[in-house]
Amino acid sequence: MKQTWRWFGPRDLVSIDDICQAGAHGVVSALHHIASGAVWTPDEIAKRHREIATMKDGAPSGLTWDVVESLPVSESIKRQVGPWRDHIAAYKESLRNLAASGISIVCYNFMPVLDWTRTHLNWRLSNGATCMRFDLFDFVAFDLFILARAGAENDYGADIIAEAKTRFEAMSDARRAELERTVAFGLPGSVENLSLDDLRELLATYADIDADTLRANLVAFLEEVVPVAREVGIRMCCHPDDPPFALLGLPRIMSTEEDYAFVMKAVDIPENGITLCSGSLGVHPGNDLPGMMKRWGERVHFIHLRNTKRETEGLPCSFHEAEHLDGDTDMVALIEQILREEASRKAAGRADWNIPMRPDHGHDILDDLNRKGQPGYPAIGRLKGLAELRGVMTALSARFDKLGG
Repeated sequence: MKQTWRWFGPRDLVSIDDICQAGAHGVVSALHHIASGAVWTPDEIAKRHREIATMKDGAPSGLTWDVVESLPVSESIKRQVGPWRDHIAAYKESLRNLAASGISIVCYNFMPVLDWTRTHLNWRLSNGATCMRFDLFDFVAFDLFILARAGAENDYGADIIAEAKTRFEAMSDARRAELERTVAFGLPGSVENLSLDDLRELLATYADIDADTLRANLVAFLEEVVPVAREVGIRMCCHPDDPPFALLGLPRIMSTEEDYAFVMKAVDIPENGITLCSGSLGVHPGNDLPGMMKRWGERVHFIHLRNTKRETEGLPCSFHEAEHLDGDTDMVALIEQILREEASRKAAGRADWNIPMRPDHGHDILDDLNRKGQPGYPAIGRLKGLAELRGVMTALSARFDKLGG
């Protein structure tokens, strides 16, 4: 696998110099300052390429921009309202501009309203490290008693509601405010001034959109943009829902292997592919990550290696970000299957045999605890994860070489 590192741009507290020292070979980035539905211009794309290629002292970094994560799909496209056709036209133009700059992989998601959801951004582990966490009861407390979403009580069982009520009544005002900010953190773009009323208005826009409608809109989007991606040499790959179950009454359509199978078959073009995120998919107990890689490896264009640990049974559930080799996903078995897929591609002469991966959602450890960087993206925690993953890849590769593949 090509070892890459996510970088949020010049404001990221983890610098290009840091990425070089971590030993990554490429960068995953996006133009977060450009609004959804707008065109990514050649000038803006070229600027990001230059930023990635240059260290603080002006020396060449040796790094390349290998994956776009994400070229956002606007809410208008997801709902097929307003200027959604103009937004699709802009998306196609952005794909052409990215391809002209040398980009060949574009990751995106089709989650409505929320990109991802957690209840804790720095939950303390027993060793003093912190991680991101989703606590089901805290989230239900937010939904029922802070957001006070109409009809929310119909989405949960009596036992969950009772525990959420107890949890809410025991919360301090500071914790209630923190919970509100944390849930809002998963909204795309700037969330500093997002009010509860703003969130209620966003949720209301999906009142008449169920999973079947959203899925049909995704297929319609892909039918428009994937032929352009194929034409210009870009492989598109959809990131799964995070977490992989319904929240706040919103539909979820990319949570399971069956969801991906439907979309891959509906737009059966090789450039219509998968971002295999072992953390997001791993929260769902029905997902077999090594098996999914074995069955759908030909359509996997990008990989997020992270691990999660479920804390409660069933779905929805509580979970937290685990260490990369210590969670519900058998990471060694998954990496072995990825390496087998790469070997198969290489033997077949595929130019895309070396699949880019990145270590995802590390724990905050050591100086990360003082740096206060992007939640889920600490420097040292991800470096630790990358080192562990690199060790597994090296050991398995050596075994394959000894056995002849």
